Amino acid sequence: MDGRDWKKFLMPYEQAVEELKVKFKTLRTELKSREEYSPIEFVTGRVKRISSILDKAKRLSVPMEKLETGIEDIAGIRIMCQFVEDIERLAELIRSREDMTVLYEKDYIVNKKPSGYRSYHIIVEYPVQTALGMKRVLAEIQLRTLAMNFWATIEHSLNYKYRESLPQEVVNRLSKAAEAAYLLDQEMSSIRVDIMEAQKLFEDKSNTVTKVLNAIQELYFYHRVREAAQFQLRFNELWETDDLRQLEELYNDLTEAISRAKKAQQS
Repeated sequence: MDGRDWKKFLMPYEQAVEELKVKFKTLRTELKSREEYSPIEFVTGRVKRISSILDKAKRLSVPMEKLETGIEDIAGIRIMCQFVEDIERLAELIRSREDMTVLYEKDYIVNKKPSGYRSYHIIVEYPVQTALGMKRVLAEIQLRTLAMNFWATIEHSLNYKYRESLPQEVVNRLSKAAEAAYLLDQEMSSIRVDIMEAQKLFEDKSNTVTKVLNAIQELYFYHRVREAAQFQLRFNELWETDDLRQLEELYNDLTEAISRAKKAQQS
């Protein structure tokens, strides 16, 4: 084992993980703000522990001086999706980005591992600006559904407990659980349109409610206290009915009232 400074060695990977997490979270927010469907449910990331790096280097016969190119997942990003279909859409978005270079992809969804593991892996080269200049590091981006992630998390914990030598009974039960997770994903895909419509309805209502309440506050800003109070009463009544169309009509009335208030202030 060499006497490298591991803290300095891992710093570019830690920076890459933090930057990639921010970028994919920002992508999710941007897609939603454009009122588009986002294939990203949530994002996590981690830098491999030193002990795990050494274990993997030993297992793969990677020399210590070639860790940066021989081990691709020192920096790891995991992106969870609701549906299997979202994974391909997200993979396309990653391929089209100019701030990272896709080196290759590993499809463990179509070609599941013998253990039952399913996930889609993309190995990217990502440029990090350090104090010593630009450094390109490898990172692994894992795309999974929530069901795939649940199974993989349990399997990882059990492998850690049994040190990669799972009892056959546990292997069999994990295999059954993997198929159950796969069937769950298939079932969710079959009602994907209904789920997405319901989620869009919820998002639309949430956005409209926010716009209405902000507009009422704007009326108070223009000192239209009585008018704002009347709109607040209308909103309170509509909130109980769950009627999106009437909420939208209320917002249109509010925008007209704000327009009148602006004109009156300017005159």
